[in-house]
Amino acid sequence: MLLIPYSIKAQRIPEMIEYTEVYDFLEELTTDGVIRTNAAIKPYTRDYIAARLMEAQSRDSLLNQRQKEDLQFYLQDYALECDTLPTYYSYGHRHVTQWKTEVSNLNLADPSLHILTKDKIFKMRVRPILGMDLSYNKKGLWQHRVYGAELQMDIAHHLSIWGSIRDNSWSGLGVDGSKLTKPGYLNNLAGVQYKEANYGGDFSDSRGGISLYTWWGSIGVQRERITWGDAQHCSNILSGHNPAVPMFTIQLTPCKWFQFDYFHAWLPSNVIDSTYYYTEREKEGVTGREYRPANKFMAANMFTFMPCKYVQFSFGNSIVYAERNVQAAYFIPIAFYKSLDHLLTKGLGSENQNSQAFATITVRPTDHLRLYGSFFLDEFKLARLKKDNPEHNLVSYLVGFNWSGWPVKGLSLRGEFMRSYIACYTHSIKVLDFTSNSYNMGHYMGDNAQSIFVQLSYRPVRGLRLTLDYTQDTKYRAYDYIRAYIAGQRSTTTPIIAQKPFDEPIWRNDQVQFRATYEVFNNCYAHVDFTWNNARAYAPTSERILGEDRGWNADGTSKELAGDELVNYYLNKYTPTYLQGVNYTFSCGLSFGF
Repeated sequence: MLLIPYSIKAQRIPEMIEYTEVYDFLEELTTDGVIRTNAAIKPYTRDYIAARLMEAQSRDSLLNQRQKEDLQFYLQDYALECDTLPTYYSYGHRHVTQWKTEVSNLNLADPSLHILTKDKIFKMRVRPILGMDLSYNKKGLWQHRVYGAELQMDIAHHLSIWGSIRDNSWSGLGVDGSKLTKPGYLNNLAGVQYKEANYGGDFSDSRGGISLYTWWGSIGVQRERITWGDAQHCSNILSGHNPAVPMFTIQLTPCKWFQFDYFHAWLPSNVIDSTYYYTEREKEGVTGREYRPANKFMAANMFTFMPCKYVQFSFGNSIVYAERNVQAAYFIPIAFYKSLDHLLTKGLGSENQNSQAFATITVRPTDHLRLYGSFFLDEFKLARLKKDNPEHNLVSYLVGFNWSGWPVKGLSLRGEFMRSYIACYTHSIKVLDFTSNSYNMGHYMGDNAQSIFVQLSYRPVRGLRLTLDYTQDTKYRAYDYIRAYIAGQRSTTTPIIAQKPFDEPIWRNDQVQFRATYEVFNNCYAHVDFTWNNARAYAPTSERILGEDRGWNADGTSKELAGDELVNYYLNKYTPTYLQGVNYTFSCGLSFGF
């Protein structure tokens, strides 16, 4: 059925969620009531973005002059999705650099090459990637450079193939100081897996995939970062904070008011399997072993309903499991995975895998105002709702709003509040944590944490966005999820989740940032940032309990630090050296293709 021909003009290729400007523009049009978007599932595909832009074009009477200019600007980037070639502007005139052959047209605009055959059966886009950022505060100068290339192809309106490589290097503050993102750091930077480098942080990011599609859905294999859950700052369901992972995907959009998404992913566990190893060549009678990481997988689905333009809600469930091989049951797209998990493991009397359920809702009670919320349920028991039960359910919730376009067009005010309870996103078996490459896949703050985010944004002219943000992130007492045992039997209480959440802060970071971003031409950014932050840590005054993190010995056993030693431990664990204490940081950069 996927091969049945339809008159469509699509390229079912995901647009990276890092391309924030086009996402922000679509968000503005959605909040203003011009178009409808499914903010619960990202990244959007390029054909989806093109369709929303053309929807806005058909309602251009609702746009001001700046929005019309932005609309025409972004439509150029998605010209191939509309079976045409892009143009570019200089000195107020429209130009196109194009070579025509007997079978195809070639176009060079906005340093990228576009190819469109005359029969429009084959489309290709090749784009170089190059960028440099410089940041400076009292700790020193920090540099980030990136280079690479991207290729996108569409064949016969039913097959999309794409791939990209970005080689990144962070340097200037030494090996440890230049690494601004690590699994333990509590910031909203994208997670990475570093390579060996003696000058700082070096990593590469290769993404791509292949998708077979038609007008009502697609099926494919890809490696991308994804976000589930409506959020502006960071989602508490799937945030895309972890490095991109390979996954098998299905998306169905049979009508305007319903969308279904499913994926099965292969996750890097970063946990050694002591029973799985390679044997090295024998050296002088000694045979070495190279232990391999444990296998780790994830399956998830999301159902999205849009009954009217004012309301949208989504719900779904997922499971993180660690078996020697993939489990066929979790390839069932429409399934409740916890029920399947009970079928597969409960009869053995063994520990279940790690399942989750989640939901997100968006309401637009009037033009210019959008309200949203997301709920993530990691572990839930009705008995824990009773007042005499000291245990808490393992949940996370997020609420937010966006007020945009009134009384001033282009001006928006956003706010977001998130809380995650103790042991949310974690599991008593480490390999089953809600992590990939050791990065939390939910909100970057993890469990027993709170985040407040407020942003004032203004788009005065085409391509320019000015933002002023305030963020307050607070981490409370840190625990490992340890289940208590007595005489070989499971205890009637679980001390970790019986602790009072949000009681004693151990780390906090306040940040104010002004950012000016100008998109010179499609996918080419110039930006200037000025940031003040104050990252500090605190030593708890209460008595340490079993499983509480107050330091670790070199052999992996826990110890109890106190005073300044404990403060420094928390500060180094949660904050890169570059941002510890009070800092005034200036940043600037120019990049295209990223």
